[in-house]
Amino acid sequence: MNRQLRIGTRGSVLAITQAEQVAAELKRRYSDLAPVLVKIKTSGDKFAHIPLSRVGGKGLFIKEIEEALQDERVDLAVHSMKDVPTEIASGLSIAAILERKDPSDALISRQGKKLHALPRGARIGTSSLRRQAQLLNHRPDLTVVPLRGNLDTRIRKLRTETLDAVVVAAAGVYRLGRQDEITEILSAEISLPAVGQGALGLEVREEDRKIHNLIAHLNHRPSALTVAAERAFLARLGGGCQVPIAAYGQLNGDQLHLTALVSMPDGTEIVRGERQGPSAHGEEIGIALAEELLGRGAERILEELSRAEIIPPASP
Repeated sequence: MNRQLRIGTRGSVLAITQAEQVAAELKRRYSDLAPVLVKIKTSGDKFAHIPLSRVGGKGLFIKEIEEALQDERVDLAVHSMKDVPTEIASGLSIAAILERKDPSDALISRQGKKLHALPRGARIGTSSLRRQAQLLNHRPDLTVVPLRGNLDTRIRKLRTETLDAVVVAAAGVYRLGRQDEITEILSAEISLPAVGQGALGLEVREEDRKIHNLIAHLNHRPSALTVAAERAFLARLGGGCQVPIAAYGQLNGDQLHLTALVSMPDGTEIVRGERQGPSAHGEEIGIALAEELLGRGAERILEELSRAEIIPPASP
């Protein structure tokens, strides 16, 4: 008799694809398992027409899914880690980080032109203040257009909203099998990735040891180490989707190299830094780099944005 496993997911094409990939991995290992996807509409989906910076940020994409976990309506949840706040709901934990896909940002242009070849004033759509800030820092002549919606919707709007290009997460495009549409993978020097971008996380109830054991083999330690360092950096700053923050960790043997930045939304000022150390101390590296950037001007940027009500005041 098959064992049912209820997997909570958003209802977007990408979210369902990701959840189906997790279900397939589990089914390969446990032939008697019967994964069932439970689609849950989140606040982030309900307010898809409003910029994230105005509606509360990334936690909106997982709130209702976490409630379903807490109420035992689902057994585990699949999240894009870039959507997961550094503080998750009580009684829950991220039990596994799957092997990370390409964390880069990808440019998809209407006429196949790369970023440097786009004309002055070109209209580029993005859902991210982080991308906006870095694009404008690299090319102040561009016109950045706020763009919300699921990934497939944003790509479609490239043609329906007279945009010259859109910038999206490369990993999502790959997972949808639409990589042939990518015009250019943007380097980290041009667009440093979001915290956790390209990584999937599995969230479960802390006390549910059965599910913990069921998914333990899916945890990819190198990916977990780098994502933990990035999230520690973000947690120390207290930021989210409401402020341009980026961080990307890379492993070289037992060494972890972390690059990160904090920026003004218009890209006129960016505080960037990097730090390296033993991978086992990734979270300490993230915290240390955050404190360094705070001392070099990031704290002033965060305070200025908070006063301007671009972001809500950080929690004490």
